[in-house]
Amino acid sequence: MATTTREFHLVSRPTGLPTAENFRLAERELPEPGAGQILVRNDVLSVDPYMRGRMNDVKSYVPAFQLDEPLEGGAVGTVLVSEDPAIPVGASVLHNSGWRDHAILDGKQATVVDTGRAPAGAYLNALGFIGLTAWGGLLITAEFKAGDTVFVSGAAGAVGSLVGQIAKAKGAGRVIGSAGGPAKVAALVADFGYDAAIDYRAGDLRGQLSAAAPDGIDVYFDNVGGEHLEAALSELNPHGRVALCGAISVYNATEAPTGPRNIALAIGKRLTLRGFIVGDFFPRHAEFVAEMAPWLVSGQVKAAETVVDGLENTPDAFLALFTGGNTGKMLVRP
Repeated sequence: MATTTREFHLVSRPTGLPTAENFRLAERELPEPGAGQILVRNDVLSVDPYMRGRMNDVKSYVPAFQLDEPLEGGAVGTVLVSEDPAIPVGASVLHNSGWRDHAILDGKQATVVDTGRAPAGAYLNALGFIGLTAWGGLLITAEFKAGDTVFVSGAAGAVGSLVGQIAKAKGAGRVIGSAGGPAKVAALVADFGYDAAIDYRAGDLRGQLSAAAPDGIDVYFDNVGGEHLEAALSELNPHGRVALCGAISVYNATEAPTGPRNIALAIGKRLTLRGFIVGDFFPRHAEFVAEMAPWLVSGQVKAAETVVDGLENTPDAFLALFTGGNTGKMLVRP
């Protein structure tokens, strides 16, 4: 059994897009777990856009990462040593001590998962917070109704690729996605069941959206913000609903964003713009799993993954989220 382990620390706070210099891969001694604790070998790690916000020293709904301390993130691993009688050696557990090879944590901070029924990555993707974000944001926050025309930005990403499929499974009239580049646009239709897809890199985003949704849109699931939100406001029908999930287009901005410049349209159209975080849906987690699991088993919903090998490549996998380097969920295998 290993006596040392590796873990990534944040060593400086980024300005704009982070660089490799903001991270350090540190090696340390691996202590024995204490009473009630477990030692876990991480098998798969999650990197997510929200982590960029935690790299800033600002108050938010999750605490900022501390400098010269291990970074955190979702992970699934195998229990090597257990001092918690409720968690056996060999069990697979879901926890939040990612960005490292091994984790020592209290047993109550881990959830046993069955990797015989679903692969480890699924618990960081469609069966985890990613799936719950997509499901709850669409059905609860946006108050989706059968027959709605739905527009999703960042539609080839982890959350977006699931939102479109959930909307189709629940009876959407039309589902439109935005992604960057011809390959991702083609995948939205061919792999994820979108009725139409637009390439934001091709320009004239509003014109493309108007052509794809000639009767307007009823729901906008926003993962991007900025120009996408502005275009959606122009094309939303009266009483349209916007679920504000993320704004990846401005996460690395060094100046205040300029828009959306047409926010006043929300007044006359009587639009609802509502932000949310995944914790809002925890009380309905069992309902989510009961609906999502059969969709995955039947193939009605596909959970895409982009997998990077090697713990040392975790920062590169994280940074690729901001340059379109992933289709579906970005995962790292240490």
